[in-house]
Amino acid sequence: MRRAEQVTFGGSGLDRADDLRGDAGAITAAVAEGRARSVVLWRGKPLMVADGLDRLVYVAADHPVLALYHVPPILLGRDESGDLILAHDISAWVPPGLAPDQLDTFLDATEQVHPDLPEGSAFAELRRVMSHLGPREAELAATAKAVFGWHVTHRFCARCGNESRMIRAGWQRACDHCGGQHFPRTDPVVIMLITRGNSVLMGRSPGWPEGMYSLLAGFIEPGETIEAAVRREVWEEAGVRVGHVGYLASQPWPFPASLMFGCHGAALSHEITIDPHEIEDARWMSREEILSAFAGENPDVLPARKGAIAHFLLQNWLADTLD
Repeated sequence: MRRAEQVTFGGSGLDRADDLRGDAGAITAAVAEGRARSVVLWRGKPLMVADGLDRLVYVAADHPVLALYHVPPILLGRDESGDLILAHDISAWVPPGLAPDQLDTFLDATEQVHPDLPEGSAFAELRRVMSHLGPREAELAATAKAVFGWHVTHRFCARCGNESRMIRAGWQRACDHCGGQHFPRTDPVVIMLITRGNSVLMGRSPGWPEGMYSLLAGFIEPGETIEAAVRREVWEEAGVRVGHVGYLASQPWPFPASLMFGCHGAALSHEITIDPHEIEDARWMSREEILSAFAGENPDVLPARKGAIAHFLLQNWLADTLD
């Protein structure tokens, strides 16, 4: 698919500076010499320019606030000038009047303002702002969120259960007890544009906003190809048989750490039988129905969130640009 890398989080050619991950001295020197800046996250939310929420806010990598929370930074990469880009996590900060029940929701519209970070900045949910960011900043934010999220859930060694520690500028964990080495996790997921004639198969999960439908998706199982996963997931969730499957595009999806493989599949059957343990509903929707949903003119259907690969694939299907 010629437009594959135009998807949100599709990459920007970032130099990830792998050669420096094991060189703590070089990173420390860059920070001391003012040749490093940092992306800041709080509970997975990047620090953004509050006016417009379309740009990240960078702070000096030795900003005093960053040292208060005792979380080692991650090296994200280096920019075209050679300066380093780090990421810091200050999730231990507790904003005054925090309402935890509003966080981590499907549509978290809350913003948090740290009094000692740059004026005019705020932490905002990445899913809410992802489509506003340019390719470079989207890649930086997604990478930082996914890697910090992995550190939170993988503090303890999977081999012996003892606490491990961050090494190689955040890209590895080491267990001093058994010598185990652990690397960031990425979970492969298929998401499929299943068509039959002029219609596409859409589904919704429990807990989604009322009327929201998206493409079917599911995790790839061990020993399974992408194509086999597409056919299995569609059969399990909707009872529809799929024939030819073709790959279209991929998308890193840091919620928490998936790699989405977007595929196009040709349905061999039409009747739908959902598995209520998998999804809440599935239905065939015509091209005209999807067009009206994208235009905001279909009161019964809320389309997939802009920035998600489902939205991207549907857009290209509507425009006949899947080639």
